[in-house]
Amino acid sequence: MQEHEAGLTWTVEEAAARSSHALVDGGRVWLVDPVDEPEAIERATGLGEPAAVLQLLDRHNRDCAALALRLGVPHLRLPAELPGTPLRPFGVVSIPRWREVGLWWEQRRALVVPEAVGTSEFFNGGTPVGVHLMLRLLPPRGLAEYEPEHLLVGHGPAVHGPQAAAALRDALARSRTDLPRALLKLRGLRG
Repeated sequence: MQEHEAGLTWTVEEAAARSSHALVDGGRVWLVDPVDEPEAIERATGLGEPAAVLQLLDRHNRDCAALALRLGVPHLRLPAELPGTPLRPFGVVSIPRWREVGLWWEQRRALVVPEAVGTSEFFNGGTPVGVHLMLRLLPPRGLAEYEPEHLLVGHGPAVHGPQAAAALRDALARSRTDLPRALLKLRGLRG
């Protein structure tokens, strides 16, 4: 588990390296694409009062609905807005069978991207951050407008500090040229 200025991140140690986040502000906690890891949920809810469970990718059902029900909070799937919060949702990918929403938290300079970019080996091809293989030819260039100090992804550990923005820009810039290397890395992971 990683505690950081925006809250808490936990990653399930498995091939997919599924990461979840608890964003904390003013005594409230928003769980983002959570996987129900008991220790992580206990720590997250210990940071404040749960406000909602946010599902940012259409297919990231994970444990969102069950946790929202258990905690007695709304399950907000692909939210278009989050009034009364410091979080600004925005569209990342909107194609058939792939709807993805990101979150920007300006005061904390935190960017949450559930699938389009990641830090696990499946995504990064040996670099800190990589674009999802299915998006390599047409990467989500709109992410380049953000300068995060906290890059919270859905697969792999979060990236913090000035290197977060640089790693994101680099991933977007080399998305196409790194495709052969990423495919070789993926083949090695499966081999």
